[in-house]
Amino acid sequence: MANHLFLIFFTMQVSLFSYCQEPHSPEELKLNIITELAKQQGISAVAFKDLSTGNEILFNEHESFHAASTMKTPVMIEVFKQEHEGKFSLFDSIIIKNEFKSIADGSAFSLDSADDSEFELYKHIGEKETIYDLVYKMIIQSSNLATNLVIELADAKKVTETMHNLGAKDIQVLRGVEDNKAFEKGLINTTTAYDLMVIFEKIAKGETVSREASDTMIKILLDQKFNDIIPAYLPKEIKVAHKTGFITGVHHDSGIIFLPDGRKYVLILLSKNVENESAAVKSMALVSQMIYKYLNQ
Repeated sequence: MANHLFLIFFTMQVSLFSYCQEPHSPEELKLNIITELAKQQGISAVAFKDLSTGNEILFNEHESFHAASTMKTPVMIEVFKQEHEGKFSLFDSIIIKNEFKSIADGSAFSLDSADDSEFELYKHIGEKETIYDLVYKMIIQSSNLATNLVIELADAKKVTETMHNLGAKDIQVLRGVEDNKAFEKGLINTTTAYDLMVIFEKIAKGETVSREASDTMIKILLDQKFNDIIPAYLPKEIKVAHKTGFITGVHHDSGIIFLPDGRKYVLILLSKNVENESAAVKSMALVSQMIYKYLNQ
């Protein structure tokens, strides 16, 4: 009996060591990532691609998630695409309003500044703002009001069509933000980790719209104000061009990480049905740190 208990204890210690030691292969790194994420309640997904080698680590990569604000990156791409096609200039101005039509029944709804992460725009209803500035606020501050104005301009159906043409086959952008009637009918924007990896790789390689447009989108993404997941435990000098997403029980981050030696990689971290939100965010930040350390060991 004593020998049996010792064997169980020894096996547990070896397993624990194998999870905690520095990984020496993508397989070991994936095991460590899954082990870290499994500490939290809920469902997680990971899509990582080293753009220098093509190496990938994928976990639940085709699981569908509420896109939350990660859908704002596809919207940005569509705006740059339409500008490239000559439909408007990014420096054209549009009138700021706070009344939109629900895709559920066409009824009007408005946004509440108290529920938005950016509230200055609400002070300028009736005034004009450039399309570029609205896109910038939509990305770096995740402004919901800016998002709805931009989606109305770009058309959600065209956003989805463009994503599918880029190879992101499962992204669905149906509507703007805070359309409660649509939400109640299950009409939500969805994504997968794999699809976000596809579009961020396209941006990184200059293959969305044009090299110039992709570079401008990267500059916007680099100014992201919410940095509690992918960049949280990385050295301050590491540049991260990314877009987060958050609603109750859902925390996402998606972006491109630029290393000082010129290498870059794409990392997508998605979660849903989260119970302890701060712990889940920390676990995802630790996964980002694991990947960075692995690439720099």
